Amino acid sequence: MGTVSRVVNGKGSVSPAKVERVKQAIEELGFRPSHAARSLMSGSTKMIGVYIPGLAGTFFTPLLASIEQVLREVGLNMVVAFGAGGGDARRQTVDGIELLMERGCDGVVVLSNFLSDEDIPRLQKRNSHVVVMNQYLKSISKQCFTIDHRQGGILAARALLDHRHRKIAVIAGPSTISDNVERVNGLLGELAAAGVKTSKMWIAERNFSAEGGWDAARELLESGYQFTALFCANDEMAIGALSYFMKMGISVPRDVSVIGYDDMPIAEFSAPRLTTVHIPWRDVVVNAVNALLNDCYGMRRPVERDFQISMTYRDSLVPVSATQRKSA
Repeated sequence: MGTVSRVVNGKGSVSPAKVERVKQAIEELGFRPSHAARSLMSGSTKMIGVYIPGLAGTFFTPLLASIEQVLREVGLNMVVAFGAGGGDARRQTVDGIELLMERGCDGVVVLSNFLSDEDIPRLQKRNSHVVVMNQYLKSISKQCFTIDHRQGGILAARALLDHRHRKIAVIAGPSTISDNVERVNGLLGELAAAGVKTSKMWIAERNFSAEGGWDAARELLESGYQFTALFCANDEMAIGALSYFMKMGISVPRDVSVIGYDDMPIAEFSAPRLTTVHIPWRDVVVNAVNALLNDCYGMRRPVERDFQISMTYRDSLVPVSATQRKSA
């Protein structure tokens, strides 16, 4: 068995003749190494768990791809758990993380902002190797990788004001999601500081989906509210709104301008191409995973914690015209 183990693992000295005989026997018997047995011997499964709230939409796909790329570089595997959508999101998050820990994951990346500081002691009893993206928790602050979403909202407001838009509508995400609240508050605060009467603005709340953007755009047009620009709290809702405007014969950006948020890959290929707040999500993901690998396996991968937010200007935002100002 010692000789077989050395051949399978590629470690130790074995004569070429014995290597050939072992490989022939492995092929004939259809032998596969036991991952569980290796884990028991090494104390490590070489698996990293990832929790996401759900599989709908396009937001999580590139993030998961980035995580997978980093893990493959160091010979590790990824296991994903996800919530059911709706219901008690906090409960689903805790259950999902515990499931990954029960499956023996050496560490867990949490792509959710539904955890509470009160949940951390319970999770740490099982496994202390956790990093959290897009949420700040005081009890594990060094394990959190967050974005200043208020600043993101401020940048969106400045972009609108710089293009002379003051009649603005907003499609926000769920008010139960903290990062949505931060970006919308940043937007409204900056607009109010510039003299825009935000108390009279048309604001709708949807679920971050393209369908939600479509539905909110329909509601916006039916309301009769006069606007020259629309801010959407994520790119998917913005693309849904663009699609509805096109259906109704409203030209973007000739008739109205539209701004999204996140700068996901899909924003570059919408019609028209979407102006959006650029959140460096790949940088956040890579640094969070690097920190987890350092913690789990004693690696020394580089870790940054400050992430630069910016505007990506494309075709959907132009200065408000004299005709638009008069009609609005």
